[in-house]
Amino acid sequence: MTKQKQFLPGEGLLILEVQERLLKTLEQCCLELLHDIPEPTLTSDSFPILPEPLLKPESEITGFESLGIMAAEFPYRVPAELDLRLIESLLAARAAAAEDHLWTLREDPDYFSRAVLDAQDHGQEMLKDTMGIDHPVFSHGQRDVLWARVIGSVVVNAYIELEYFSELSSQAKKLASMQEKYARDISPSKDLPKEYLEALLRFQFYVSQSAKGPLGNLKFAAVASPPLRKFFIREPPADYQSPKIRVISRPGFKMDNVEEQLVWLLRTLWEDGTDLFLASMPLVIDEIERLIQSEPRAGQLLSSRITAIIGDLSIISQCLNQLGLYHPWARSFESETADRNETLQKEYAQRTQSLGKILAALHEKSISSRAVTPGQPTGSKFVYPVDKRRTLENVEALREAEGNLDAFWVSIDHLIIAKAGDLRDSAIRKLLSQPRILQRTREWVEPEKPSPAVPAQQKAIEVDQYTWYQPISKFYAAPTAKDLDIQKPKNKVKTRSWKGAPRHDPHSSRILTQPNHVDPQRSFPVDARALKVFRTVFFNPATTSTPGEVPWNDFLHAMTSVGFTVMKLYGSVWQFQSTRLDVERNIQFHEPHPRGKLPFTVARQYGRRLNRAYGWFGDMFVLAKK
Repeated sequence: MTKQKQFLPGEGLLILEVQERLLKTLEQCCLELLHDIPEPTLTSDSFPILPEPLLKPESEITGFESLGIMAAEFPYRVPAELDLRLIESLLAARAAAAEDHLWTLREDPDYFSRAVLDAQDHGQEMLKDTMGIDHPVFSHGQRDVLWARVIGSVVVNAYIELEYFSELSSQAKKLASMQEKYARDISPSKDLPKEYLEALLRFQFYVSQSAKGPLGNLKFAAVASPPLRKFFIREPPADYQSPKIRVISRPGFKMDNVEEQLVWLLRTLWEDGTDLFLASMPLVIDEIERLIQSEPRAGQLLSSRITAIIGDLSIISQCLNQLGLYHPWARSFESETADRNETLQKEYAQRTQSLGKILAALHEKSISSRAVTPGQPTGSKFVYPVDKRRTLENVEALREAEGNLDAFWVSIDHLIIAKAGDLRDSAIRKLLSQPRILQRTREWVEPEKPSPAVPAQQKAIEVDQYTWYQPISKFYAAPTAKDLDIQKPKNKVKTRSWKGAPRHDPHSSRILTQPNHVDPQRSFPVDARALKVFRTVFFNPATTSTPGEVPWNDFLHAMTSVGFTVMKLYGSVWQFQSTRLDVERNIQFHEPHPRGKLPFTVARQYGRRLNRAYGWFGDMFVLAKK
């Protein structure tokens, strides 16, 4: 009884009563629809039973699959089974996105600046108090305190997301392998193999724990997000130096029906209380997506940051939902987990020990001004004119921004190593110690006279004269040219000293140049619409005119034209799966919100991610012959 392997007598009776009423209703519907046929004839051989018609998959109707549509159709379809490959696919793509996010924070000054400013804009310090007064950090000379909170949160969230989703992805991959390993031993009439059951329970526990991060971020950011800020106010702090902030609903403010529904659903999530326990997270996430699809104004009340958080919660919810489908064993998961709770808690604490050290190192009381000041996106510190043609002024601006960003991350790495150690056995350490590189701008050299035309194949593998490479972190790794399979350019590059250029130790890192590692003869013939997208995504200031925005539908078209299938997740997340490339890696991108167009800076970052994932570059895409 405690394991709930079978229904209790009372539950079984209720199920039979519901089934009886449902079948009677369906029978009555059939009789109403076929009223012109005598009832006794309906069950005779005159009308043989026909095969069930196949529903068209959503991808054939709209061009892509959608988790929202799948959730809406779920009650009307044959009960689904546990799909561990779907879970593995979602988590692997999300872990890769977390890697790319941290990588881009270290590589792209513009991306870093926008991430910090967006985090500031969603901080509860932005709320007025009940007297209409700004938070004390804006009026008591505490700007450094504010920046410590904001910058610390950006770094911590990037590290936590990478650690959590990498761990979940690894566990999901092992689960999928175990499911295949024990396929012949799994039967509804038998208990699950012990090793497989232990892995399932561990995965469910870790998924539930990982939800706390996005839920906490939602609680902190939603009330202060620009579209929802009008509904909330702060209570004045008792001490202007106190970091505690208490937020309440704005008294007397009346919401319309859509606003009230959305805020209630979001509050149910971030409060993580009885309402969420009774409703379940997957159901609440499904309802938010349904509201957004049925009421466009609900989507306008969500900032891009909040939709990204909802996207993470949807992936976690999908994992929980899939585990809940694993009948009859899912009914006993709760009691089985309770028996192992103490062991799971200890294991989880051990696995996340490094994150606790990082949180302590980057707490606003611990992080020093030496670490915060380089990361403040003030003045022209991170102005990054990457969309402009290369001139002396633009190159110096690019190099200055990159130097400022490198200086910030050096201070952060130094701080974390000093206070948290080397992060051994963590996904963070694994990423930062791999032979991965940051793209950097060379010093300006006067352009030489145009050389004779070179074959397209040679041009594709030519080293970019404006670009060189450096390790992603000098504290964790110092890859050599041999490690990265990088060829040095034959021609010596003329350089001259510049006060903002980072210095390099020849024994720890080298100035590296990297040709594309993909077969230069590989090309993708695409139509004009897709080619325009890829020219913007893989923008080359030396050969392409001033870039513009990319409509999201055009980006979807371009990706499908080179063999990707598309799945719309919740929030702003879309997942792309390759069907033609010799790789199994999926990739996730966020749909621009709310305008539906990718700004050039975002499109370029998507191009960098595609380059890292698949080795793509601009010259690979050519106009298809008609």
